[in-house]
Amino acid sequence: MQWFAPTRGTEPATPQSSGLLAEPIAGLDEALAAVDALDRALTEGLLRPHPDRAADLTALADALSGTPLAVRVAEAAGKAAAGAADEDQLLALAAARTALLGSAHDALAARIEELTGRTPQDAPAPNAQSADQTPNLLVAARSWLSALARTGWQGIDHDLVSQAAQIVSAMLPDTSLRRLATLLDGFAAELAASCPGASLERVPARRWGDLWARALLLTVPGATDAPAPGTVTGRLLPLGVDVHEHATAVQAQVHAVLEPAGGESPRLVRASVSVPKPDTVVEAGVWQLLGPHMSLLSAVGEGRAMEIDAMPVTAEGDLIWSEEHARSGEPADAFTTARVVLSTATLPATAPLARHPARLAVPVFLEGYTTRQEGDATVFDLPSGPLAVDTDRVPTAGPLTPGSVAASSACIGLLRWDAGTFTVQPLAVETTVRKKTVALHAGAWAGGTTDKAGVKAEKAATDAVRVLRERAGRLLRK
Repeated sequence: MQWFAPTRGTEPATPQSSGLLAEPIAGLDEALAAVDALDRALTEGLLRPHPDRAADLTALADALSGTPLAVRVAEAAGKAAAGAADEDQLLALAAARTALLGSAHDALAARIEELTGRTPQDAPAPNAQSADQTPNLLVAARSWLSALARTGWQGIDHDLVSQAAQIVSAMLPDTSLRRLATLLDGFAAELAASCPGASLERVPARRWGDLWARALLLTVPGATDAPAPGTVTGRLLPLGVDVHEHATAVQAQVHAVLEPAGGESPRLVRASVSVPKPDTVVEAGVWQLLGPHMSLLSAVGEGRAMEIDAMPVTAEGDLIWSEEHARSGEPADAFTTARVVLSTATLPATAPLARHPARLAVPVFLEGYTTRQEGDATVFDLPSGPLAVDTDRVPTAGPLTPGSVAASSACIGLLRWDAGTFTVQPLAVETTVRKKTVALHAGAWAGGTTDKAGVKAEKAATDAVRVLRERAGRLLRK
């Protein structure tokens, strides 16, 4: 098994052991257990906690003992156990939960760094932004989130959830509050779809706890401060596309290696584009919505590099894509990039509030494995251990399928951590078709396709978009 290939002109490096992925990480289970304890309390509500939930809050405080948050969290947990926590104390509980998941993220990231032999860039200090953020709106948001915590997920109803609408509407015009407004809007929509909470057979406690804690922390002035974006110039070598599709929106995130023009070490970067979509546009049709907004997607489909000049980039390695700073480059095979360049690429920094196990998505290259099925799951058997394959994340908007993954001999993917285990999400695979090695990419149809299924989906999307534009035009004329 080989996680990354050597650089040009060197002998193959000794493969590093994937057994590290299965070894226990000290303190990880305890940190997650403390998070689960708070989530149980949030599920039932903090207005009149059950004695068992009071014990859970104590367990949370114990997990933070010896840290800078210890005193504040112990006080907050005691007040919450008595049903008397104020908004500042609920904020302390949210901070404790976020800190525990941040420590879990750091431990998992350290394991990945040990495996790959790569370290992330240092995160620069954030720039203080304007304090004029309409504090009354932040107070209103915090008040609504506090009411949710006191009521609990099992106690939510439409009256409580609908109170977010007015706050969101007031926030959206303010660009400094738009991130929080979007989060609150989506969170409220999920809660509304689940009302009344008393009828829920299963509560997504971890997810709602994540959304609640993050939103509450974003009500703190300065929480969204970030380092000023820089610029980069060089050659962008795409590795693959991660597609996130929902009924009314779709996002494509391109993972790539940037070779800076100044000769610095290559670095991993991402470029994303998101657009709203009608629910009738599915599968390959989504590329028609995404493609016009980012030429990089066409380059991925055509197997080409991109030359970028002074492209804005965040400290976390996210390119703020602008077509005026990019032009199409020479052919560039993703598997050549993975074998030759990926091993030297540095990881991007991680922002403090982005430190969460679910945010881990590290590009890796695997080969020399065999595959097998465990029920419906695909597993890569590497020389030193198995690695589960997350084929559920393979998009339907391309030729990559669970079957082709199972028949593959090499894979470019994203190393993730989910439900207590490391998994790999395939972005592209090499497989044998009629005795020839071929590469199949999740984003291969981004620049158009001759595949029968892809052509059919494209035609359906074209028809749906044309009808919607005609209807929109008639409404505007009226």
